[in-house]
Amino acid sequence: MNSMKIRRTAIAVAAAALLPFSLAACSDSGSDTKAAPTAAAADEAKTGAGTPAADTMTGDKPFGPACAGVPKDGAGSFDGMAKDPVATAASNNPALSTLVAAVKKAGLVDTLNNAKDITVFAPTNDAFAKIPKADLDKVLADKEQLTKILTYHVVGQKLSPKQLENGSFETLQKGMVTTTGSGEAYAVNDTANVVCGNVKTANANVYIIDSVLMPK
Repeated sequence: MNSMKIRRTAIAVAAAALLPFSLAACSDSGSDTKAAPTAAAADEAKTGAGTPAADTMTGDKPFGPACAGVPKDGAGSFDGMAKDPVATAASNNPALSTLVAAVKKAGLVDTLNNAKDITVFAPTNDAFAKIPKADLDKVLADKEQLTKILTYHVVGQKLSPKQLENGSFETLQKGMVTTTGSGEAYAVNDTANVVCGNVKTANANVYIIDSVLMPK
């Protein structure tokens, strides 16, 4: 009997001693199980929160093949242009030097720089080069005609790429321009392609185009 009692007591003591360790092990195991989903959920939350923000930023950036030729820094870069009004910003972009010269000849520098919330369809030097030199010289010498052509490239509101998908807008010249396209491919009046779009300046959105628009 004494032997049996001693053995039972020993078993009871051993069980009592092991119980806290068993409970602790179960508790740790449960914590690990809960922690893993929490970490995964945190990662998903980060991914979910970051992706739309990244998409939004991408959608608001300049786009198009000619954007690669824009200086990476300085006054002619995208960041630099965003700080200046549109005529000044354009003067810092080497690809727009013919346009800038035309704007100066027409006396439109202050008009464009002081305008609020406009869109400028800006022809590149190559766009002007498509016009026969004799015709271009004639237009540049005729301030009234030059003003009509240049103000036909300006819309009195800031246009987003989304608005260009199927748009019709009155210009400062009082004529109408139409726009079509989607994604990163847009055309103006079905004759000029946007080669670098959604360029920000202090007072305008600029869409650089590969042909000069002519008022109808």
